Amino acid sequence: MKITDLLQEIKECQFTFEILPPLKGQKAQEIFDNLDPLMEFKPPFIDVTYHREETIYKRLDNGLLQEKVVRKRPGTVGICAAIMHRYDTETVPHVLCGGFSKEETENLLIDLNFLGIENVVALRGDQAKHESYFTPHREGNAFAIDLVRQIKDLNQGNYLDEDLQNTMSTNFCIGVAGYPEKHFEAPSLNTDIEHLKAKVEAGADYIVTQLFFDNSKYFAFVDKCRAAGITVPIIPGLKPLSTKRQLSILPQIFHVDIPDELVIQAIKCKDNAQVKQLGIEWCIQQSKELRDAGVPVLHYYSMGKSHNIYEIASAIF
Repeated sequence: MKITDLLQEIKECQFTFEILPPLKGQKAQEIFDNLDPLMEFKPPFIDVTYHREETIYKRLDNGLLQEKVVRKRPGTVGICAAIMHRYDTETVPHVLCGGFSKEETENLLIDLNFLGIENVVALRGDQAKHESYFTPHREGNAFAIDLVRQIKDLNQGNYLDEDLQNTMSTNFCIGVAGYPEKHFEAPSLNTDIEHLKAKVEAGADYIVTQLFFDNSKYFAFVDKCRAAGITVPIIPGLKPLSTKRQLSILPQIFHVDIPDELVIQAIKCKDNAQVKQLGIEWCIQQSKELRDAGVPVLHYYSMGKSHNIYEIASAIF
């Protein structure tokens, strides 16, 4: 079922979350061990991230460096299929521009369609670790809006090979990312919202936000989106603080502000166990306020761990 259809059927706030595929060489059971406790809360869908290639350099016996491209977290499509089979729950794979040609993207979407997966999240993705700035694949999509258009074309039966005849149309529901504190490359929040509106006009059906720790920024973001004419659902994304190191890492990676009150309390914690509990309690309060405001779905970034997300869900759902 499409996410937009699920949202229309929801009568009270629902719990959803995002997971990471395990590292290459690890067992899928690692995924299920983290999922099993969370399925108690009957999530209507689960997001599964996708990861671009990384470039590593291996020193040879002659002293030269050999460039090697690896994918450290493959398996998104297989994990989606396994989750649907095991739990009878909708899955939402992420689809990226970075590191993929349009042909590879089309083949991925065909595989997803064959598996009966109707929902995707279209993302540009981050730059490769060896890049200062994002560089698209030479035969790929440069921006998320281009990826949205490619998926929309498939929904209309338009494939890259224009000579194909009697082609089938796919039926993907397309999610995109929104940034309550603006994308770090955008010159202003208003400009970022205009780019988001363009993605919706290109075919995006709903928005999932970047994580945030201050609900007022989410509410203000939604108000600005509505004022700009964006009417699709906007799902808030949440992640609990879990270590002191994240006080500097999360703003660096995700370009988000952490409220002074949370920072002060975290600094006072004697160890990461206390920080983790503080993060759980803060996220519970965030979740309650969002739920009471009528948000239909709360979406949690689990980062491969379920214990703190379980505690939060137990207090809310």
